[in-house]
Amino acid sequence: MRPTLLAITLTALLAGCSDGQAPAASQATAPAASDAAADAIFAALSKEALDTWMRLSPVSATQIGDHRYDDQLDDLSAEGRQRRIDANKALLAKLDALDASRLSRANQVDAAILHNQLQADLWTAEVLQDWAWDPQIYGGLAGSAIYGLMAREFAPLPDRIRAATARMEKLPALFAQARANLDPARVPKIHAETVAKQNAGILSIVETFITPHLGELPAADAARTRAAIDGLQQAVAGQQAWLDKTLVPNAKGDFRIGTDKYDQKLKFALSSSLSRAEIKQRAEAEMQRVRGQMYGIARTVLAGKAGAPPLPEQPTEAQRQVAIEAALELAYADHPARDKVVDAAKASLQAATGFVREKKLVTLPDAPVDVILMPEFQRGVAVAYCDSPGPLDKGLKTFYAISPIPDDWSQAQADSFLREYNGRMIHLLSIHEGIPGHYLEGGHSAKYPSVLRGVLRSGLFAEGWAVYTERMMQEQGYLGGDPLFQLVQLKFYLRTIANALLDQGVHVDGWSREQAMRLMTHDAFQQESEAAGKWVRAQLTSAQLPTYFVGAQEHFDLRKAMQDKLGDRFDLKAYHDQVLSYGAPPVRYVRELMLDEPIR
Repeated sequence: MRPTLLAITLTALLAGCSDGQAPAASQATAPAASDAAADAIFAALSKEALDTWMRLSPVSATQIGDHRYDDQLDDLSAEGRQRRIDANKALLAKLDALDASRLSRANQVDAAILHNQLQADLWTAEVLQDWAWDPQIYGGLAGSAIYGLMAREFAPLPDRIRAATARMEKLPALFAQARANLDPARVPKIHAETVAKQNAGILSIVETFITPHLGELPAADAARTRAAIDGLQQAVAGQQAWLDKTLVPNAKGDFRIGTDKYDQKLKFALSSSLSRAEIKQRAEAEMQRVRGQMYGIARTVLAGKAGAPPLPEQPTEAQRQVAIEAALELAYADHPARDKVVDAAKASLQAATGFVREKKLVTLPDAPVDVILMPEFQRGVAVAYCDSPGPLDKGLKTFYAISPIPDDWSQAQADSFLREYNGRMIHLLSIHEGIPGHYLEGGHSAKYPSVLRGVLRSGLFAEGWAVYTERMMQEQGYLGGDPLFQLVQLKFYLRTIANALLDQGVHVDGWSREQAMRLMTHDAFQQESEAAGKWVRAQLTSAQLPTYFVGAQEHFDLRKAMQDKLGDRFDLKAYHDQVLSYGAPPVRYVRELMLDEPIR
């Protein structure tokens, strides 16, 4: 997944452009007859949207690879927010005036994506109003403002430090905007506490990427940067005092966004035909199916072992639970040392890459990927993420980031973490975040000629693809068909299912921590530390956790539809390459393009 805090700053602010080109030649569906004039109007409108949004959101522009505004910072004051709203409304009016049926099929998809994003941006600003209650927006933006400039070598180091210096000089104003905008009565305590823990992380970015290189700068530049660092240190200290003494003690908001807001946010986030009720029904059915499959594997791996629990053909629920837990213990015994998790991730990424290449499952990208420790300012929400370069930054590294075990964790906490992230689970994590998951998918999507789809890369497509590849790799015999790997893969899939149930359980059904923890630790077999972290994440986010399950279901359904259509002519590698050739729009549009259905 992409880092959650980065996603917060990106999704509400971005639009893009399309050059009107049709899908790549490998795609079987030819575009329908279209009006070249309408396509030209849409291309111009998309270009206008891109220029407008990049100017209004310089930090997101840097992430995307548009470096015209690298020395600028987003304005989240009331005036700045109104400028975004006015721009969105003007763009939406122009888009609504265009007859989408006259566009090429490729541009019909882009127009639908752009329309959804513009509506989501307006709804977020005017109805959800997260700027008034979510301090993660400001903390994430502050960290991303510097990290996005320094993490990748898109320009000479002195140029990037000069840009970072200009942003550091503006960050005190961003902190002031946070203090002015955030209403403690609306801020949930979990949000305030999380940001209070992350706030100092921005200084670690400066210490890691900027301070060691001050001697390489001209004297005048170095002096300005030192002054900016001093000013930032004072601003961070002041913000920390406000967080600790004002925001955290007075935070009284409800982290649950409620049914109406949840349903609307889910609709924007998923672009799926599945409703909340349908998602719940399908997830509950999958939960039971997968647990039954896991019991079958447990009977195989435990058969004849001393001390094995009863393994009847028709077990009670209690017998099923005990057997699966006993089988999983065999996998938990094989885990890396406390300080070797990143090394294990590197090794598993290499193994997965070799398997994909050997089996010829999908075309591999040629862009580099680094396994790194997760930056401090992004920790506390997810264990790992894949951070791809922006669609306009070509040939730069992708980061597969792993959160280290905190130094202050007890040995019991670390052991719980390592049981969850055992050796086989780390293989799955590298499949999901790396190859053939997010890293590979991101490398393919960056090649699609529509910048719109690169900028508005669908989280549903990306997360669904990553989950799909976990099952696909197991089906293809990864790790020699090891039954314990299949068992752990199914457990990882149970996490995906639980995510969907947890999200609406928390934000709509009012679940308590105890209800959430039972779902995760009992039904989905998660370790206490993993489930506790997910409970925090479910409070901090909404409508993102279901993207894994819904996206995976749509990818599974799409492959079956293509297998039914092609029969003996179905080729897995060709299928994967075709799916990835469309630039990661919501899966429903990939299906409509591949099956030659109307674009809805």
